[in-house]
Amino acid sequence: MILPGSVIYFSRHGETDWNVAERIQGQADVDMNARGRAQADRNGDLLKSLIGDGAGFDFVASPLRRTRDTMERIRTRMGLDPKNYRTDPRLMEVSFGDWQGFMIEDIAAKTPELVEERGRDKWNFVPPGDTAESYATLSVRVASWLAEAKGPTVCVTHGGCLRTIFRMVEKLDGHDAANLLITQDQLLRLEDGHLTWL
Repeated sequence: MILPGSVIYFSRHGETDWNVAERIQGQADVDMNARGRAQADRNGDLLKSLIGDGAGFDFVASPLRRTRDTMERIRTRMGLDPKNYRTDPRLMEVSFGDWQGFMIEDIAAKTPELVEERGRDKWNFVPPGDTAESYATLSVRVASWLAEAKGPTVCVTHGGCLRTIFRMVEKLDGHDAANLLITQDQLLRLEDGHLTWL
């Protein structure tokens, strides 16, 4: 787990057109839109005001394009080499399996019973498909990454991953964590065992 006195700054990736349309992304590799790029720039400016050039910080992102592009824009705004960071697949978004690319209302029209089941227990529900995960499954790989984060870190990841972080750090129950609104135009700071939006 992160060492005492250390801090992690999280950024969710910037907005995509799929976010706007409420189309399920999961691990589909979707690009940011113009608003998303502006959100990433805003987070980079704020991070620069907080940690300067980030000396001593580890910079890590999910390997999906929207998170890598967000990280590169953040580092550019900080005056850093945009490519000088690492990726970790444990920070990828939860996989929605066969549901990726669809809107929830389309799924509800075909399999209403599955959407109802998800509504009853969103944290543990696994969509159909060989690669699909629940938030509970996602939390295992995110916890593995968090356990290895020793020093000050800047992390760009996804809404699902940040929901699991809230459950782990703030001890939210599964229902509340799975339904948390995770913004794209703010930083989330983990310090001294607490999370704060900036």
